[in-house]
Amino acid sequence: MEFSLFAHMERLTPDQPHEVLHEEFISLCKMADEGGMRAIWTGEHHGMEFTIAPNPFLSIVDLAHHTKNVRLGTGTVIAPFWHPIRLAGEAAATDMITGGRLELGIARGAYSYEYERMMPGLDAAQAGARMRESAPLLRPLWSGDCAHEGAFYSFPSTTAVPKAAQVGGPPIWIAAREEASHSFGVENGFNIQVTPLWQGMEAITTLKQRFDDARAQSPGKTPKIMLLHHTYVGRDDADVAQAAKEISRYYCYFGAWFQNKRPVRNGLIEALSDEEIAGNNMMAPENLLRDLTIGTKQEVIDRLRRYEDMGYDEFSFWIDTGMTHQRKRDSLARFLDDVLPAFA
Repeated sequence: MEFSLFAHMERLTPDQPHEVLHEEFISLCKMADEGGMRAIWTGEHHGMEFTIAPNPFLSIVDLAHHTKNVRLGTGTVIAPFWHPIRLAGEAAATDMITGGRLELGIARGAYSYEYERMMPGLDAAQAGARMRESAPLLRPLWSGDCAHEGAFYSFPSTTAVPKAAQVGGPPIWIAAREEASHSFGVENGFNIQVTPLWQGMEAITTLKQRFDDARAQSPGKTPKIMLLHHTYVGRDDADVAQAAKEISRYYCYFGAWFQNKRPVRNGLIEALSDEEIAGNNMMAPENLLRDLTIGTKQEVIDRLRRYEDMGYDEFSFWIDTGMTHQRKRDSLARFLDDVLPAFA
């Protein structure tokens, strides 16, 4: 099993300068590069200080100047926000600029907050349909002239310019949860990204089974599957308990953004009260201790062994947690120094 880092800039209060957050983001990515991780993934979000990433290609070109070895992946671009010609062209340009280091993760998106601002009237079902129409067009656009007449996109013969550095274009990954998404990805020869979010082994097992079922339906296809999960390596039990409380707070805010009911001003959602956070039993620290990849060194190693035994090809350390930069660095350092050697 290989390992990667999943990271963004995240701003919790207006007094945090974006320039400092950018420096901190770069420093974590440089640690991942120097520490031997396979890849760094960063995504796309709009109008949200919670996850600052308006264009993952811009972030990746930036990272290419600060790293040497890691692959650089979109985790993920939101397909319905991109015309397929534009997506193919910008992905190919990014691959060329980075010397062939791009991996292209694609999703339908998740936040209604973004849908209603970027494409009013869009819902998850139509977003998924747009993604399933556009993603298979990328390789034909990269390889030569491609014309298309579809439900959402129609264009005469077109080719992506410039050409990607990688022959055939960058590897494509599809964010999948339901059976249909796994089947779509595998049938098209795409790799699969899954995240159980705050859910535990039951969801991790179910997602892997859906991938295995999709592979059985498409013999001859050899896609990979990556598990994205919030991760924290603590120095001791007390440190792990503190991390569980911090990640609980993060997930309470994640849920508030997803529900799209609270006021948002200047990109910051209305603050949750201590009572609201304490009353969210689903995201309670004790549940996250049970269900996320958090623990002391050996506890994290043991969890990762289970994922490896299940057949996951890659594990991505999701570091967005609302913690201080120093706590993120310390956890990542312990992961690189104390956990990764167990999988060498």
